[in-house]
Amino acid sequence: MKTISWGIIGCGDVTEVKSGPAFNKVRNSELVAVMRRDAAKAKDYALRHKVPKWYADANSLINDPDVNAIYIATPPSSHEEYTIAALQANKPVYVEKPMSLNAASAANMMKAVAVKNGKLVVAHYRRAQPLFQKVKQLLADKIIGDIRFARLAMYKQSLSKEELSIEKTAWRVDPALAGGGLFHDLAPHQLDLLYYFFGEVDKASGFATNQSGIYAADDMVTGNILFKSGVQFSGIWCFNVAEPDEEDSCEIVGDKGKIIFSFFKQQAVTVIADGKTEIFSFDTLQHVQQPMIEQVVNYFLDEGPNPCSAEEGVKVMKIIDQFAMK
Repeated sequence: MKTISWGIIGCGDVTEVKSGPAFNKVRNSELVAVMRRDAAKAKDYALRHKVPKWYADANSLINDPDVNAIYIATPPSSHEEYTIAALQANKPVYVEKPMSLNAASAANMMKAVAVKNGKLVVAHYRRAQPLFQKVKQLLADKIIGDIRFARLAMYKQSLSKEELSIEKTAWRVDPALAGGGLFHDLAPHQLDLLYYFFGEVDKASGFATNQSGIYAADDMVTGNILFKSGVQFSGIWCFNVAEPDEEDSCEIVGDKGKIIFSFFKQQAVTVIADGKTEIFSFDTLQHVQQPMIEQVVNYFLDEGPNPCSAEEGVKVMKIIDQFAMK
C-alpha cells in the first residue's frame, strides 16, 4: 500500500471543510469514494469535491476494492457497526469523536481491532494542531513549574427552536444518536487533550442534569479528575446561559505561573510566569483535521505511530461516562 485511498461514510457538514478536502491535500492520500444514505446528497458532495464514486449504502463503499481506508463521520450511534464492518473487510479506520455512544461500545470497537490485528485512529484531531502541541511543549519544558491543577469553563447558549428544527443540528442533542447532548459533542476534544497533557487518570466523577428541559439531552455537566501524576482538574459545561456569558477557556496552573488558552477559538496561548506575560499566536487552519490526517496516513502506511489509539479513545469515553452520571 503506497497510497491511502479513502472512502468516507457520512459525508455531512463536518466533512465539507474540516476534514474532507484535506484527504486530497496530504501526501500519499486521496479521496476516492463517499457515502450518504441520501443518494442525491452523496452525489452532490462527490460532484462538488471531485470525488470519483458515491454510494447510498455503507457496505458497498466498505467493499469497494478501490477503497483501502475508511473515515467514519456519521453520528456516534453507528460508529461501532461501521468500524467493525470495515475492520472485518481488513481496512483501517479513522473514526470521528466521540468514539461511540459510550465506553462499552467503544470497548467493542477496541476488541475488534485486536481480533483482526487492524488499525483504528480516533479523530481527536486537536492533538496534532500547532496550538495544542505548543501547550504540551510548554508543560514538558516546565515553563510554569510543576503542575498543580487545571480548570475549564465551557458556557454556551441553548440551541434555538430554529436550530432544533434542522436535522444536522438536532441530532447532536438526541441521546439515541449522540450518546448525550452538546457535552458529548464538544467535551471529547477537551477531555482527550487533558489526557494527552497529563496522562493516566486515577479517579473521575461528575454530574449531569437537564436544567432547561428544551430537549432530551443533559445541558449541564460538572466533572473532576485526579490524574495519577497528582494533577487535579475541574470543569463546568453549561449549555443554557445568556449570550454575553458565553465562555470557552482553560487555565493550567503550576507553582511558577499559568497557561491560558481556548479549546475552540484557536487563537493564542498566554503564559504568565515569573512576573512576565508571553503570548503565542497561531494562524487559523483552513482544514482543522489536516495535521491529524497527515499522521493517520503515516500510521496506515507504517511510517509513524498511531496518533490516537482505540485504547486511548476508550479511556476518554470512560471519563465522559463518569461525568455524565446522574
